[in-house]
Amino acid sequence: MLVVLRPFMRIRHLIPILCLLILAPMSGAAQQHFTISGYVKDTTNGEALIGANVYVKELLKGTATNPYGYYALSLEPGTYTLVCSFLGFQDLTRTISLQSDMKLNLELSPKAILAKEFEVVGERREDNTSSTDMGRVEMDVQQLKLMPALLGEVDILKTLQYLPGVAANGEGNAGFYVRGGGPDQNLILLDEATVYNSSHLFGFFSVFNADAVKNIELIKGGIPANYGGRISSVLDISMKDGNDKGYHAQGGIGLISSRLTVEGPIVKDRSSFIVSGRRTYADVLFTPFIPDTSAFAGSGYYFYDLNAKMNYRLSDKDRFYLSGYFGRDVFTFKTGNPDDPTFKIPWGNATVAARWNHVFGPKLFMNATATFSDYNFEFKAEQENFDFSLFSGIKDYGIKLDFNHYVSVRHSLKYGGQYIYHIYTPSTVTARSGETTFDIDTPSRLHAHEGAIYLLDEFDLTDEIRVNAGLRLTTFAHVGPFDEYVFDDQGKETGTITYGPGRKIKSYTALEPRLSMRYRLNENSSLKASYNRGQQYVHLASFSSIALPTDVWIPSSTNVKPLIGTQYAAGYFRDFLDHMVESSVEVYYKDMQHLVEYAEGADPQANGNNNFDGQLVFGNGYSYGVELFVKKRTGKLNGWVGYTWSKTMRKFPDINNGEEFPSRWDRRHDLSIVAVYDLNKRWSFAGTFVYATGQAVTLPVSRYFIEGRLVSEYTGRNGYRMAPYHRLDLGVTLNNRTTRKKKDKATGEVTEVPRKWRSSWTLSVYNVYNRANPYFIYFDNAGTVTNGDLRVVAKQVSLFSILPSITWNFKF
Repeated sequence: MLVVLRPFMRIRHLIPILCLLILAPMSGAAQQHFTISGYVKDTTNGEALIGANVYVKELLKGTATNPYGYYALSLEPGTYTLVCSFLGFQDLTRTISLQSDMKLNLELSPKAILAKEFEVVGERREDNTSSTDMGRVEMDVQQLKLMPALLGEVDILKTLQYLPGVAANGEGNAGFYVRGGGPDQNLILLDEATVYNSSHLFGFFSVFNADAVKNIELIKGGIPANYGGRISSVLDISMKDGNDKGYHAQGGIGLISSRLTVEGPIVKDRSSFIVSGRRTYADVLFTPFIPDTSAFAGSGYYFYDLNAKMNYRLSDKDRFYLSGYFGRDVFTFKTGNPDDPTFKIPWGNATVAARWNHVFGPKLFMNATATFSDYNFEFKAEQENFDFSLFSGIKDYGIKLDFNHYVSVRHSLKYGGQYIYHIYTPSTVTARSGETTFDIDTPSRLHAHEGAIYLLDEFDLTDEIRVNAGLRLTTFAHVGPFDEYVFDDQGKETGTITYGPGRKIKSYTALEPRLSMRYRLNENSSLKASYNRGQQYVHLASFSSIALPTDVWIPSSTNVKPLIGTQYAAGYFRDFLDHMVESSVEVYYKDMQHLVEYAEGADPQANGNNNFDGQLVFGNGYSYGVELFVKKRTGKLNGWVGYTWSKTMRKFPDINNGEEFPSRWDRRHDLSIVAVYDLNKRWSFAGTFVYATGQAVTLPVSRYFIEGRLVSEYTGRNGYRMAPYHRLDLGVTLNNRTTRKKKDKATGEVTEVPRKWRSSWTLSVYNVYNRANPYFIYFDNAGTVTNGDLRVVAKQVSLFSILPSITWNFKF
């Protein structure tokens, strides 16, 4: 760990200056201002409301609650009207006389409305034009459940693909690709712990159970300085805390899976828990119907998730949270013949996060976090007395310290630091025959330290100009134990270099500036611009065009340099119809350096007697585009339209003869339409339509025989476009009645009372007009050489035709 601290020690002379910059505004403000602070919660279950708006009516200035529901406003002494608002809740208005620091906890009550609002969670009506945020979206989990879904499985990641600048990669795939970046360039956090593989079933479903999720935030441009480690986007997901008022359960039964969530108080109004589980059961349902003579007898697949969380309010100033996730996919292939080999492929994630909040004073909020992340993949093969196993994975241990400093109503600071210890396991092979274990040279485990400190300052220069400026200093060190193979010019191994535990092999340090600005033209429109530079020290080496569990995570090293991403963006933002409709036009340019690919003809099993980076090649890339977004927030009919025009290119000296080629994630056109219509309290209708330019792939353009041998000539790298992808999905939800009639025995009066048990049916139709979208293209031979009519025929494989599904959801 000392290795990673040395770069920070070199800049220790800057620490007094940083402290002066932080404390000077506070000391000046403390003489003239008092602070009102507290937490905002849901009065029905005690859940903290993230992003609730607390503002002063007279000043038209305010703030939003942080991820733990905390807010603070520093104002001059006086009498004010304080308004607290949040989507789907009754506004709360309080008149306060501020003559000293004041603590005021606020509880909001849900409101019953006929026309549900389809709006990002916690978004104040004018946030689209007033904030410095660019490319930042928060999604309402409850509204996601109304949207049509593949096989009835509500999927957070697939919903993100409907946003401009976020692309899918193939039919049904839950992976997402932001502004030309790869899947490894997205930082995915679950309660601040990193999730390395976000998909089940080889990418068709995400690992996030919507019943356990409270808040979803995606940042694809203008990433603030408190986030780091990835260069394209941040997906920050918060789990529910659990109901501290009473015990409740909810769940659902679908065609391929069921789920159940239970929550309740440990100590009422002080501590709570939530446990949520999900499992597919195709293996249970179909196995009894597969005859023993079938080629798939004994085969099966299933996945499961388990989320758990508890929290405890230690005092008015201290809160503790402990959360965890465990998910696993298990695929087994076995024929009915006992002499045939058996294959078993398990893979999955585990995360743990422990967090402690402390309020030092009304203006200073601290959160300390300890995290653990583990992802591993294993391939097992057994036949009689022979066993073969392939294993890879990554494991992280991290600590993080964040401070929120509320200087004044026009000025706030965030600062803190982070440390992560990485353990990488490249593809490791073991084999055994009977009692004999084969000695196969495999890559050593790789060890690395990563650290960062940051400072973020958001302030109003004038009523029109707001600035969000940040600086992040990062450092990374690849350390021993490690054995490095040495090769001569002919590629023959000549020896090894052994690095002892903790010895530095290679280190990197970087400054990452972040800047976002907003210039408000008037109440309804503004101009914004952002600059973002980041450095990424972890890479995903993939042989596939989609993220698969076989992909290998590797660190930066002597040969593998860190990814460097620089993004420029500018946009015009405008609201219409009294902020009922918001719109934006954003343009961006992203430069990416030190990208990683496997060399052409590389074999993942060849690393057994080679360095882990021995088959990699390196290059650069860029992406630019225009994003249009129009969203209607309220009313019976709501939703959005998003369109992206973009171009994403790569250039590798060792690929495509050094010539520039389209990235596998290059999409010239991408259109998404999302609509939700609430007919009444019981019936809701939803529809989505997507259109995207076909995927760029490499295919042979001609084939011919030379001396009886088939020879193929290929296009340039990704030189062929498959047919465009488009699809329409429809869904309808029927809710049971939320109230029932109750007759008073004494008076005979009949009143409506809420039902304790609630349920709904959701019917979805995926791919309504049965579009045969291309999944991949393969080549087959037709005719014979003897007849002289042998030819090669290209054939398209499509994955999903029209797919109806039905799900029953319940809550009590």
